[in-house]
Amino acid sequence: MKMKTCLSVLCLSLALTPAAQADEGQWQPHQLLELKSELKRIGIQIPAEKLADLTKAPMNAIVSLGGCSASFVSPKGLIVTNHHCAYGAIQRNSTAEKNYIADGFVAKTMADELPAGPNQRVYVTDQVTDVTAEVLKGIDATLRGKARHDQIERNIKALIAQCESSPDYRCAVPSFHRGLEFYLIRQLMLRDIRLVYAPSEAIGAYGGDIDNFEFPRHTGDFAFYRAYIGKDGKPADPSPDNVPYASKDYLTVSAEGLKAGDPILLAGYPGRTSRYKLPEEIRFARDTDYPMRVTDYQRDLQAIADASTDNSEWSVRYAATVKSINNRMKKLQGLLDGFGRKDVVAIKQRQHQEFLDWIDKQGDAERYRAMLSQLDELVAKDQTLTQQEFVLSLATSSDMLSAASTAYRLAKEKEKPDAERDSGYQQRDIPFIKARLQRMEQSLVPEVDRRRWQSALNRYQQLNPQQQLMAVNKIMLLPRKDLNKWLTELYQHTQVQDTTFRLSLLEEPAAAFTASNDHLVRLAVMLYDIQDTLREQREHLDGDFDYLIPQYMQAVIAWKKSQGKPVYPDANSTLRVTYGTVAPYSPADGLTKGPFTTVEGIAEKHTGKGPFDAPDAQLRAIAAKQFGVYRDPILKTVPVNFLSSADTTGGNSGSAVINKRGELIGLNFDSTYESITKDWYFDPEITRAIHVDIRYMLWVMQELDGAEHLIKEMTVKYPKK
Repeated sequence: MKMKTCLSVLCLSLALTPAAQADEGQWQPHQLLELKSELKRIGIQIPAEKLADLTKAPMNAIVSLGGCSASFVSPKGLIVTNHHCAYGAIQRNSTAEKNYIADGFVAKTMADELPAGPNQRVYVTDQVTDVTAEVLKGIDATLRGKARHDQIERNIKALIAQCESSPDYRCAVPSFHRGLEFYLIRQLMLRDIRLVYAPSEAIGAYGGDIDNFEFPRHTGDFAFYRAYIGKDGKPADPSPDNVPYASKDYLTVSAEGLKAGDPILLAGYPGRTSRYKLPEEIRFARDTDYPMRVTDYQRDLQAIADASTDNSEWSVRYAATVKSINNRMKKLQGLLDGFGRKDVVAIKQRQHQEFLDWIDKQGDAERYRAMLSQLDELVAKDQTLTQQEFVLSLATSSDMLSAASTAYRLAKEKEKPDAERDSGYQQRDIPFIKARLQRMEQSLVPEVDRRRWQSALNRYQQLNPQQQLMAVNKIMLLPRKDLNKWLTELYQHTQVQDTTFRLSLLEEPAAAFTASNDHLVRLAVMLYDIQDTLREQREHLDGDFDYLIPQYMQAVIAWKKSQGKPVYPDANSTLRVTYGTVAPYSPADGLTKGPFTTVEGIAEKHTGKGPFDAPDAQLRAIAAKQFGVYRDPILKTVPVNFLSSADTTGGNSGSAVINKRGELIGLNFDSTYESITKDWYFDPEITRAIHVDIRYMLWVMQELDGAEHLIKEMTVKYPKK
């Protein structure tokens, strides 16, 4: 949709302006054609045309795991990613007696490989098409609120339905620049994924949560999957008859190494950034939303610890959950610390004022000022609704209740034609819902679930009455002093913990839920209207944002272009490429960190107790300087982790770090603590990504874990003698 009137400068093409001497930007592959001079400046030798081509290496070797990134490294479907990205699969296959988390796992043959889990997928992007006109078809300036949201959703669903004519593909239509542009993303979806190799936690998570987001770092954060397909060459459900996926292209591995100042490219699927948010949105995150969530993560972790500490089997079942919560909590805490260290709100406020001053010098400034005033009102409504959604999540903080609620919502949505169902509950989504409910079999303990919920309800009851949801209180008779008794009785009269029963709910009509004698199922039914009301409010608000935000973003882009600043969309879990150099940084006066750490640092940190308990075999190899071909000629040892100036965020975990020739030289896995605020504001002086060096990975595989067969399967370029 084009605005009826617009500033002449705002109607300029949205072609990007290359960044000037900065590594900022998470670029769509096709945008790299406009960055030729930048790539040449830092020393990248791969032609931009090749980088922009999704049908050829290296881009067609870069895949998504649905939350993490990865890449093909052999013609037999071998995939490399981070250890923490494979942690769920490792945990699902572990027991207290056979603990692959602690001991590691190596499949000596393909027959020994383990199922990664019913919900694990690998997505290979093969088409990206601009469908902005199609998404905004039939939408005019008078359409607002839920009506606008619903029309956009209908158009998107129609595009997805057409794209998914083959079950081999998964399609999506995410927005870019906050609704200004839309692209249809088609991905080949591989469904039979198996765990091939993961080092022990003492290597794959060395330093644990203590070292998370810190540098210097000494973590071997890597693991391997393999993708399988049917004998007919098409994606298939897990089966022993399946064969390895013959990836069209894969990355060559380079053990030749890097040095400070060398250029790198990083390709993956970054999750979410918020660099175009309004100052008030950042202020709300800093002052309200993030502190609220950090406190809740701390509460939840304590509840899990109290419930499972004395039971090793329960600890294994919740290991992946604990790791995930810890990671999210430390990131939010890092954001809060970063906001305190560098006043991002003040920086954004100053930039926003500069933007307003620029607007005032353009034509039609009065209308844009009015638009911004309307945006301020929407932001205030959004903040209120966000807090209500959080409070509801506290009151309903049970995985078992969530499973029952999901099944009931699916039953309600099935009463509509498929095209009219809510996104996430169409026929195409049922296999994913089923996989999530099935996956609970390896990660759920009813007693732990009950105690986590009781802890959340205790916090809910401590809120001011004005913050609580009266409709929830009426249904659950809150506040109540007998929480323990009530929850115990509730869990005694439910079968949701049983996988067969849980999956059977997905086949039931809505009437069966209302007639059920299962206490959790009945509670899910009673809470449905409250949840649905908040969903409708969110959709109405989203529709209003969909009207105003694109106008705002068009103005912001024109303003940035007028300054020669980078114009790239916020990350949204789609394929992106960033670039940078191997570089140290100075987090404080008189202190410089990086860019490399070495295996000697592992021995220096070793205490004999987790998370700094290095394997004996590793310590002996380090002491004996048993480095072989992986010894760096400058460092005289094996490098473990290194820093680069690449622009990354969550979702980039497992992203391929490639050298100037397009060869794999490492994996992204983290950022420095000082860099966390980059989700909101990119500071080139201190923003650094942390990568595991491919030489350390190969050294561990060869010297410690007996995974030489996997090294032979890959194409590895070794340094010249």
